Amino acid sequence: MPAPILYFPHGGGPLPLLGDEGHAAMVCFLQDITPQLGTPETILVISAHWEELNPMATTGKQPAMIYDYAGFPPESYQITYPAPGNPDFAERIVNRIKTSGQTAWRHSQRGFDHGLYVPLKIMFPLAEIPCVQLSLMGNLDAESHLNLGKTLSAIRQENIVVLGSGFSFHYMRALLSPNDSGTDPRNDGFQAWLIETCATDMAESKRQLRLKEWDTTPAARYCHPREEHLLPLHVCYGMAQSKAEKVFDDKVMGKRSVAFLWT
Repeated sequence: MPAPILYFPHGGGPLPLLGDEGHAAMVCFLQDITPQLGTPETILVISAHWEELNPMATTGKQPAMIYDYAGFPPESYQITYPAPGNPDFAERIVNRIKTSGQTAWRHSQRGFDHGLYVPLKIMFPLAEIPCVQLSLMGNLDAESHLNLGKTLSAIRQENIVVLGSGFSFHYMRALLSPNDSGTDPRNDGFQAWLIETCATDMAESKRQLRLKEWDTTPAARYCHPREEHLLPLHVCYGMAQSKAEKVFDDKVMGKRSVAFLWT
């Protein structure tokens, strides 16, 4: 069976680990979805919080923590997730990208950012499974990230899990501003468009075009003024190139967000 691929919201900084009520539904989802992912030998994470000029993979044997957030309680900076890296797997990722004619880099010193350790501390709390992070590309180009996923599609034959750690709504001002009415038609409209695009029957050429031109969709730039939290979805779809299952559709920090699973 092909390796499972999951694109999901990782929430706001360390808040999912601090008992924040706005993350309760998301935390329950991450706990409940884990059994569907099996017992992988390695977890590959495409995190919204790492951008490089070209794709880069972590090759360290024991990556450290990167506390890439500010203004949270002291315990937020004591979080640990001592999962090992997998240098051999990371090397295969880099070589596969290079074989396709693209440039790819290794990073032996980079640690795990919160796009990895916050959700994985919920999903795989024992931190026993080796993890590798793969960066986004700094051009933030949708087609480039679809193609990156296609380049890596063959690795689904290995016993791994692929996680696209992002957030399908990421307008920070709206996330941090209470909405007394509880309604947000632009948020709802874009999430509905994502569900239609990723989880309904259509020709794959049409699905790919919709993802490539995602920012022409009404409310796209309201939900994603900057697209780094959406692009892990493009890498995930590029690897799968098929219809996903919608596995989460609920509010995170008061805004509707969705998750998709390919199996």
